[in-house]
Amino acid sequence: MTQIGMQSAERTTAIAAKKERAGRLFYIDNIRSALIILVVLHHVALVYGASIEGYYYVEPPFTDPLAFQALLIFALVNQAWFMGAFFLFAGYFTPGSFDRKGVGPFLRDRLIRLGIPMLVFYFILSPISFLGYFLMPAQLTGITEPLTWQMFWQAYPDLVGLGPLWFVAMLLIFDFGYAAWRAVTANRTSSPAAKSSVPGYLSLAIFVLLLAGISYVMRIVVPLGTTVLEFPTLAYLPQYLTFFIVGIVAARRDWLRTLPNAMGVVGFAMAIVAIVVLFPLAFSGEIFSLEVTPALDNAMGNGHWQSAAYALWDSIFAIGMIMGLIVFFRRFIAGAGSFGRFLSQQSYTVYIIHIPIIVFVVYALRDVALGGLLKFGLASIIVLPLCFAAAYLIRKLPYATRVL
Repeated sequence: MTQIGMQSAERTTAIAAKKERAGRLFYIDNIRSALIILVVLHHVALVYGASIEGYYYVEPPFTDPLAFQALLIFALVNQAWFMGAFFLFAGYFTPGSFDRKGVGPFLRDRLIRLGIPMLVFYFILSPISFLGYFLMPAQLTGITEPLTWQMFWQAYPDLVGLGPLWFVAMLLIFDFGYAAWRAVTANRTSSPAAKSSVPGYLSLAIFVLLLAGISYVMRIVVPLGTTVLEFPTLAYLPQYLTFFIVGIVAARRDWLRTLPNAMGVVGFAMAIVAIVVLFPLAFSGEIFSLEVTPALDNAMGNGHWQSAAYALWDSIFAIGMIMGLIVFFRRFIAGAGSFGRFLSQQSYTVYIIHIPIIVFVVYALRDVALGGLLKFGLASIIVLPLCFAAAYLIRKLPYATRVL
């Protein structure tokens, strides 16, 4: 190639890169970073109050009703929307990635970026995280023998698992489904659709009701809190799938850029009204105690009317929160500053590695005499910087950025 040709190619590459940077929605990167932080806090909360059976490590005894109630509500509110938001944004970036790469490279990239981390967590990080289970008091686990390598390797087949990487596994299924759909439709959707106005409030209301109704029916079969094939929140499958599809449509019609600011305000208002009115109604107005009450169990599914109220609540709340956050970040946190870029670059790695870091930090703090909420705060302050620092170092390893 001549020098002139090389210079021309370099200019073309530079122009393309500049256009890509100009078109990048940095506020979506910032939202996803905030969501990753929320995921880490969510899992710290499970240690100090909002405990679930079989979690990697919990710190007993739960004798503080305020901590139990606050952290349980925190966990339930998070679960109502934050993973759905991840699927929506994943769907939003899927068509462009598929169009640029084509079916083969697209699927190969998904297998590398999603499949490899999933396998690493399944066979390595999950067993390491479950070391915390052996370190819990014997009255909780029934394990009376000291932890040895022999015991660990005997238990190893029971310690492997998807953990939080269930999201990656489900997203990989969705991506393969999208590729199959594009193949069936002969790539008729390969060119972007013309911009269209964002659906109005009537369409939004219909969508909310349909999602709530389908979720209610789904939870008759799979109540909330039921793990199926290592997917701990399969009851939210209607939300995850529909949000992924909405993300695809939003990308084609440029809805994230054109969502009116007023709809963001309405979204936040919807979320507030839902949590003030429908959330207590779903639990028959009962306040949580240190025990799992029948009101809590009824809200989780099995056809109870409380489950219908809960499904309506989390559908309204999820849609409202996401609309509100898109507008809020687009208006106020839309920049690409160095700190924001740092958080965005490490976020995916943080999602993969945060569980074992949480386990070992909270175990190290086990003798600190603080109440549940204060200890949750202390652990969070330590865990978050550690996660991002560890992610930064991991991404410095050779070839790591190809995956992460």
